[in-house]
Amino acid sequence: MTDAFPTVGFFRQGYNPEAVDAFFEDARRAYEGGVPAEQFSAEQVRQATFTLKRRGYDIDAVDGAMNRLEAAFVQRDRAEHVAAMGEAAWYDRVADRATTLYPRLQRPRGERFAHPESGRGYRMDEVDDLLDRLAAYFDDGEPLNADEVRQATFRPARGKKAYAEGPVDAFLGRAVDILLAVD
Repeated sequence: MTDAFPTVGFFRQGYNPEAVDAFFEDARRAYEGGVPAEQFSAEQVRQATFTLKRRGYDIDAVDGAMNRLEAAFVQRDRAEHVAAMGEAAWYDRVADRATTLYPRLQRPRGERFAHPESGRGYRMDEVDDLLDRLAAYFDDGEPLNADEVRQATFRPARGKKAYAEGPVDAFLGRAVDILLAVD
């Protein structure tokens, strides 16, 4: 363990230090070594998960570092794309990716995602509120940033008052990627 992050107390659980250290070492090598985005990118950072372990790394500290790492990979990819293709091509690429979000944003409230098949999901009205803000960002230039989307939390709900978590998380992940790309 490198003590790259603060650890939690003896009776608390945090992220497994060995897994976190290994991931950050791989990410460092990929970033510094210029590994192409197809092999290691912001997407891999966003999808990374760590098991919990007693006296592990503080979750908030690691999550904050993961957010910064994700932004760094997006900025690196942007710089490489702009250097090769020009800034206009970068914005065209971002705009193309942003248009993939529109169909779901244009659906009526309550119909934007599937309901959970069983168990709990995210409270539908809270997800719809965030998607309305995202639509206002794209349509009207209303303020919204990647951290606001990334840090959004939704209370649990069941049945027709909920959206299934997986599709919501995937959609919001794509939205964060787009918001980071234009920062």
